[in-house]
Amino acid sequence: MERMAPAGQWTILVVASLILGIIFQTFHVPAALLLGPMIVGVVMGLLGASVRIHPLFFKISQGVLGCMIAQSLSPSILPPLLNDWPLVLMVLVATLLASGLSGWLLVRFSQLPGPTGAWGSSPGGASAMVAMAGDFGADVRLVAFMQYLRVLFVATAAAFVARMAMGDSASLAAAVVWFPPLTWRFFATLFLAVAGVWLGPRLRIPSGALLLPAIVGAILHSTGTVTLEVPEWLLAMAYTLIGWSVGLRFTRPIFKLALRTLPQMIASIIGLMLICGGMAWVLTKLLGVDMLTAYLATSPGGLDTVAIIAAGSHADLGFVMAMQTLRLITILATGPAMARFISRSAVPASSSS
Repeated sequence: MERMAPAGQWTILVVASLILGIIFQTFHVPAALLLGPMIVGVVMGLLGASVRIHPLFFKISQGVLGCMIAQSLSPSILPPLLNDWPLVLMVLVATLLASGLSGWLLVRFSQLPGPTGAWGSSPGGASAMVAMAGDFGADVRLVAFMQYLRVLFVATAAAFVARMAMGDSASLAAAVVWFPPLTWRFFATLFLAVAGVWLGPRLRIPSGALLLPAIVGAILHSTGTVTLEVPEWLLAMAYTLIGWSVGLRFTRPIFKLALRTLPQMIASIIGLMLICGGMAWVLTKLLGVDMLTAYLATSPGGLDTVAIIAAGSHADLGFVMAMQTLRLITILATGPAMARFISRSAVPASSSS
């Protein structure tokens, strides 16, 4: 496929993503317009496709997603978190310890360098982890592969869990209005998304392209200052671009580089997902939230992909985003110390024998 002209690659990417997305939507798979393009992107990336999504379009898509999230955030999500802060803190600490254990075992029983295993196992925002990893001596290529491999696993598993939880009610969803009439509020929403993309890096806010529009938009939306408008066609474009951005990162050279430690990577991802699933079960028993919301709130995937799946299901998007954002902040604050600890203590088994 690497010998094919870019126009041909784009054509295949668009047509195949459209077909797979429609098939997923027909079977009421949550986040169909994310998973379809993501899977097509993975296949094309491994086949040698050279086309890529420009980082600016990826960031703008995150900004649009942030505005969508803002419509579901309100002050009502804070009391449950504040009233049960010991439980919330316990979940955050348990996630941190689980990711640390996952990274330690991965370095111990593979050939990965300590910093690479530590940052690749951190369940924060994938793009933020990749951006920070290079500053601490990690192989950014392998960190990116591990992060987005986990995103792929988590997104697929979360969509499956969401579909099972929704059951027959998935087919009873209200008809989607793809092209509603636009007002000045749409352009204000678009301005907010672009402003988040511009301000995020300048304020050094990890995942700022998503979090800034989500937080500022939630204040504007909940107070009635500006009612945000995010039409379905714009969301579909954002979902597709995010799916392509993730999928096309799975290139053949990086896959070959990671092949020797791929079984250990997959084992660490599945182990972390199972631990987080166990914590979700604890949340349902102690906090009273439904299993789907708890599962998405504790899933160790990318902030954007989990939000898309939550929005396409019956989960409490506000609670999910609050928990995911708190975990991202916790991981960012403790990540460097965790990477140093794993680098010093996790001596590979092959070198210690």
